[in-house]
Amino acid sequence: MDFRYTDEQLALQDTLQRWISRDYDFERRRSLSRSERGYSPEAWAHFADLGLLALPFPEEFGGLGGNPVDLMVVMEQVGQGLLLEPYWSTVVLCGGLIRDSGPHPLQQRVLPEIAAGRMKLALAAHEEAGRYELCHVECTATRRGAGWTLSGAKTAVLDVPSADYVVVSARTAGGATDTDGISLFLVKRDAPGLTVSEYQTQFGGRAGDLRLESVVVDDAAVVGEVGKGFAVLQRAVDGAIAALCAESVGIVTALNQATLSYLKTRKQFGVPIGTFQALQHRMADMYIAAEQIRSMAIVAAVSADSEDVAERHRAIVGAKAYIGQAARFVGQQAVQLHGGMGIVEEHMVSHYFKRLTMIDLTLGDADYHLARYSDTLAA
Repeated sequence: MDFRYTDEQLALQDTLQRWISRDYDFERRRSLSRSERGYSPEAWAHFADLGLLALPFPEEFGGLGGNPVDLMVVMEQVGQGLLLEPYWSTVVLCGGLIRDSGPHPLQQRVLPEIAAGRMKLALAAHEEAGRYELCHVECTATRRGAGWTLSGAKTAVLDVPSADYVVVSARTAGGATDTDGISLFLVKRDAPGLTVSEYQTQFGGRAGDLRLESVVVDDAAVVGEVGKGFAVLQRAVDGAIAALCAESVGIVTALNQATLSYLKTRKQFGVPIGTFQALQHRMADMYIAAEQIRSMAIVAAVSADSEDVAERHRAIVGAKAYIGQAARFVGQQAVQLHGGMGIVEEHMVSHYFKRLTMIDLTLGDADYHLARYSDTLAA
């Protein structure tokens, strides 16, 4: 099988690389992370102009009909540039969820708006007591006439401060940890009864905790079938994890480039430290780890749209577990080889390492997914 990018994908990669180097350098990113919004509206509009926001959606909804490998191209560059815009939350995670399972009227209403850059989304699917378990849902949705009333709390909702709508998982039947009885609702960010406690994440992005107190939505807000939301959610999360794996590829590539450059220029005893054999061995180990990370990310990308649920999930959790461990190794080596410069706020390496750590913790860390992979083998 040929795993090389197509000419169109390489052209997209080149376009993004040139834009990042010209308009989104490290200092620009630092200023954005300290701004009120935490991202650049101009960059978001540029994404829409380039077609990035429309990439994974069908043409009938204003999309380009891209596949997970096309998204891998974009997410690699998101990682290399450490972009702060809510692309992953809006386009990959929530956009993918609505694309794959939303009723047709909801798709017609939401997907063209995302593609045009006029709507941003966030997913509220995790609760404090459930940690990484998507099926742990205590937030409730109660039938009220022609609509629903939502009550409960959600935690660590990424990019919710910039979102126009939030996809909320709520229980319409069953116990707190049952996979059946979970439903998904599209809720306006400023809906009466919805309170968001916002905060900045470690790598400079934004997140928040949600409190829903008798939030009223109508039947048109239901995403998919009532009570059948877990499978929908799991598929969307699998695709989003594949995108995070691709982002990790971009970050470890950038870390290796930065570390190699530093070893060639930093001198000790009158010679570049890159001439020391021990450091050369460590650099070689970093490059080997990066190639293994890329290979696992490709496995995740080509499996992300598989209709075989067990096969898809096994490939995704295996990639997340392996990349979490290998990326941590690359990040630690990069910090150590840079010495004190590797941990200062003014150097990009520390920000890359923070982002790798957050990626590992997002939607399940390496230990969690290693256990899940073991379960798939036993099954």
